[in-house]
Amino acid sequence: MPVSPEVPGRPSVSGGWRQRLLARQACHREQGLWRERRMHGRMLIDDFAGNDYLGLASDPRLVQATAEGARRYGAGACASQLVSGYLEVHQELEARLAALVGRPRALLFSSGYLANLGVLQVLCDRSTAVFQDRLNHASLLDGARLAGARTRRFHHGDLDDLAHLLARCPSDTPRLVVSDGVFSMDGDVADIAGLSEVCRRHDAWLMVDDAHGLGVLGEHGDGCAGRRHGCDQVPVLVGTLGKALGTGGAFVAGSELLIEHLIQFARPYIYTTAEPPGVSAATLGALDILEQEPERRARLKAHIARFRAQAKAIGLPLLPSSTPIQPVLLGDSTRVQRWAARLRAQGVLVGAIRAPTVPRGQARLRITLSAVHREEQIDRLLDALASLKAREERP
Repeated sequence: MPVSPEVPGRPSVSGGWRQRLLARQACHREQGLWRERRMHGRMLIDDFAGNDYLGLASDPRLVQATAEGARRYGAGACASQLVSGYLEVHQELEARLAALVGRPRALLFSSGYLANLGVLQVLCDRSTAVFQDRLNHASLLDGARLAGARTRRFHHGDLDDLAHLLARCPSDTPRLVVSDGVFSMDGDVADIAGLSEVCRRHDAWLMVDDAHGLGVLGEHGDGCAGRRHGCDQVPVLVGTLGKALGTGGAFVAGSELLIEHLIQFARPYIYTTAEPPGVSAATLGALDILEQEPERRARLKAHIARFRAQAKAIGLPLLPSSTPIQPVLLGDSTRVQRWAARLRAQGVLVGAIRAPTVPRGQARLRITLSAVHREEQIDRLLDALASLKAREERP
């Protein structure tokens, strides 16, 4: 067997495949789209890039709950939920999540991506018409595509455009409207009541992925849909546990009929090992903190107001967002990468978001705030941003 010259002792990729991979990578580099992973020492930087909105990921109580869950149930679940991986801690967590968002039942998935793929694969096929907001998360777009469903994308947040598309759909066609709850790159919140009303008028189901709203929005941290918009308005509700709740995994909440249907037919659920029990135990701890410490959400809200007021005073080009996601729209990808690198050199980490994640010409710094940020950290970020802006404005 021929040996790769790059890795001694390892079999080489066949010539055709090797050239195929190298050609695509070269094109990706030439277009300025190359991605890089970096190791980040969390204690050495001010992290304004992650999604730990309530500051729970490093909370000692969750760390302890993870360890206790692992000691009681083992490090892993060992099997899929339909074999022998469904444990008491999973059942308890599903019940707690269902109660949080005001649904009869909830079903755990290993990640938000898998939850969205599972729902769309089950509900959609070639006979289904799917209508998605243009700024929906990639997992929602991929799920509909992999299901083979006919998909139309309506203008972002435009209920009239959605209604127009639904009106053109044959009345005997199953229709599913899909939207993020909080849009992950813009930070704005979907009009759940408006979407629900349009769906009601056109006999469509509504699916909301509230990954970035759960734990942050709502009177109880139940998100932008939650208890205010029940199964009759939002039949399919998806939430993730690795953002505001600080742990990992995801869930789908809805009616008994929906959850049983997913158990029977959702391949990403059926053929995936259940999430580690320690993670589920930690999430139960996070739900306790969410209920007992509403001051975390209040502190986060104050941080958002403080950041926005000072950023506007500086003249930063903010997008309209009342959530922890605060994008600074710089437009040019090279400029975004330059600003992010200079901030990183000062010990401040922000997201540098560019095409194809966002449309060309709309590259931005994705700044995210957390309840555990200190005011001096936010001030240091603002001072650094002001310095970068002034540096570019010098003649």
